[in-house]
Amino acid sequence: MSDPKHKPDPIMTIVISATIAISVYAGAASAQDGKSRPATASLPPVNDGLPMPGFDIVAGETAIVVTDPQNDFLSPEGVTWGVVGQSITENGTVEHIEALFKASDETGMPLFISPHYYYEHDHRWKFEGTLETLMHSIGMFDRPNALDLEGFEGSGADWLEQYKPYIENGETVVTSPHKVYGPDSNDLALQLRKAGISKVILAGMSSNLCTESHMRSLIEQGFEVMVVTDATAGAITEHYNGYEASLTNFRMIASKVDNTENTVKAIKAAYSR
Repeated sequence: MSDPKHKPDPIMTIVISATIAISVYAGAASAQDGKSRPATASLPPVNDGLPMPGFDIVAGETAIVVTDPQNDFLSPEGVTWGVVGQSITENGTVEHIEALFKASDETGMPLFISPHYYYEHDHRWKFEGTLETLMHSIGMFDRPNALDLEGFEGSGADWLEQYKPYIENGETVVTSPHKVYGPDSNDLALQLRKAGISKVILAGMSSNLCTESHMRSLIEQGFEVMVVTDATAGAITEHYNGYEASLTNFRMIASKVDNTENTVKAIKAAYSR
C-alpha cells in the first residue's frame, strides 16, 4: 500500500511527464528520418533531443545586439588574438558580424552595440575574477577615461575598421560600456526598452563571456533572445574551449540558435512583408 504521507508532487509529475514526452518525440522523429545533429557554429540543430521554441523576427520589435566588436578581440593585432584567433577564423566571425551589420543597414533594423572599456580607475578594483585579472594585466580595452578620446583611434578599444561605417552612421545605438561581462553594468536594457524592442538577435564577442552573459541577463529581464552561432567565437587554450562551452548554453537557454546566412534571410524577409 502507498503511504498517504508521501503523495507524488503533481508539479514534479508534470515536469517528468513533459520531459519524457519530448525525449520520445525527438527520438521518434530522429528514427523516422535518420537525421540528428547538435548545433554547430555553421548549422542549426536537427532532432537533438531538445525543443526549439523558435524566434519570429518582427519589424519594429526586433533588434540586433553586438557585443564587443573591438580590435582587441577581432583584429590579429589585438591582445587576445593568440587565444581567440583560431575560433574567429574557423567561424568566420568577422565576416559574419559584418553581414549582420549590412542587414541592419539595408533593412533599417535597429542595431545596438554593447562595448567593453576599462578606464584608469577600473584598474584600482580591490578584487577581480579570473579573466578580469587577465584583461586588466594585458591592458585590454584600455582608455584613459570616459571623456578622453586621445589615443583611441586604432587602439585595441576601437571598433574594427571595417565596422565603423555601420557603427558610426548616426543611427546605431552605442550603449555605455559594460564592465565585467553582462549588461547589468550598462544601459543596454534601458536603451532597448526605450526603443520599443522586446526581441534580440545576439552576436559578438566573446562567446562564453560577454555574449553568453548578455544572453542570460536579457532573458532574465524578459527579452526574447536568439543567438547567431557563427557570428561569435571564444578563447581556446590547452585545456579549455570557450566556444564549445557557450554553444551548449546558447542551445539550452536561447529561444533559437542559427547561422548568419539563415538569420540574414529571415531579417530581409521580415522587412519585405
